[in-house]
Amino acid sequence: MNVGDRLDVAVVIPCLNEETAIGKVVRDFASALPMATIFVFDNGSDDLTTEEASAAGAEVRQVPIRGKGNVIRRMFADIEADIYVLVDGDATYEAAAAPGMVERLRRERLDMVVGCRNEDTTAVYRPGHRLGNHLFNHFLAFLFGASCQDMFSGYRVFSRRFVKSFPAQSTGFEIETELTVHALELRMPIAEQDTRYTQRAEGSASKLNTFRDGWRILLTMLRLYRIERPFLYFGLIAAVLSLTAVLLALPLLITYLETGLVPRIPTAILATGLMLLASLSLFSGLVLDTVAHGRREAKMLTYLNSPYIGGFERSWKTPRVDAADSAHGKT
Repeated sequence: MNVGDRLDVAVVIPCLNEETAIGKVVRDFASALPMATIFVFDNGSDDLTTEEASAAGAEVRQVPIRGKGNVIRRMFADIEADIYVLVDGDATYEAAAAPGMVERLRRERLDMVVGCRNEDTTAVYRPGHRLGNHLFNHFLAFLFGASCQDMFSGYRVFSRRFVKSFPAQSTGFEIETELTVHALELRMPIAEQDTRYTQRAEGSASKLNTFRDGWRILLTMLRLYRIERPFLYFGLIAAVLSLTAVLLALPLLITYLETGLVPRIPTAILATGLMLLASLSLFSGLVLDTVAHGRREAKMLTYLNSPYIGGFERSWKTPRVDAADSAHGKT
């Protein structure tokens, strides 16, 4: 089965002020995936991005609320397709890799294929981005037990059931972290595929702020860990508080056993308070873990209720018998 046969493929491109690159991106993906519909979601550009995208043949939609996360939330809500190809509008990703990524998603029945920027192209990274990417990948693996080789890649292919079960919360560039955690939490089948990554077109500038967005990504990881692993998160806090309380109370206990006196009452009160806080933290983690389990089940039910790839699934299922035909004995 060739890419595009009986499949509804949508290429969705978020962009902001990419007039020098967006036309090339649209034309390249239209050539690579001729059966796909190209959508450009403009995030309030003040240059000719909209005009260039329309002239290249894309359907352009406006998202006035700034932030890549806000744009992707709007994309996933508005667009109906079997397969979604998400790519940045800066012409840095290889359009020629898209057919292979789509075919791999379909052939291996995956829910996400991540286009990893391979090691031969790291010279085009901005200073510090390669190290930051490496550190964040390992930190995510430490928190959730698994990660992607390139969790910040803006080039991904999704199944419909991934898109329609994804409860996007992020507003900015931390959305890629949320996409990865969503797949890991539902234990979706995913894969990674090396792709060529090139320099931005002249006149195109990155919207990513290294330190500001890096801090937001770190906070997003910790927030998602608190939401998805509340027992471990609050259990760790409880363990630290308990250990501190024991260290404070131990000298007091030794003195009490030797003399029958408690010489430092404020320290005793502090140790007692810390132990109470530790208990509250532990029980909060237990309660929230039950809540998180229910949320995970709800997301899984939404995931299971969405068809995998509509056209492909219909092509091998037993043909449906209409009620009218059944009444007349037709098969």
